[in-house]
Amino acid sequence: QVRLEESGGGLVQPGGSLRLSCAASGVIFSINSMGWYRQAPDKERELVATITSGGRTNYIDSVQGRFTISRDNTKNTVYLQMNSLKPEDTAVYYCNTDGITIPMKRFVSWGPGTQVTVSS
Repeated sequence: QVRLEESGGGLVQPGGSLRLSCAASGVIFSINSMGWYRQAPDKERELVATITSGGRTNYIDSVQGRFTISRDNTKNTVYLQMNSLKPEDTAVYYCNTDGITIPMKRFVSWGPGTQVTVSS
């Protein structure tokens, strides 16, 4: 069983910054892609950003240039630096990852979510 624990959410004014962290724990052989999703009230969950084990990143257009995803493979942790935050970024942010456990079994895990609220 692989568990994800997110941290770093909160309330911030428009134009402010937050840094989300997500650490994976368990008997992990390797982690492939790590990513962040978000879900605003009455909306579908959407992909925000992903990063491969090799460091290749992908972002949705609305956060391009404002958000930066990164990972520390030695800590099985993924980060999301969010700058120039807008009210429309308000959502619950979820961490997602997939990989291989020991013994060799594929896993896909989700974190419980962390609330990000952008408001004056």
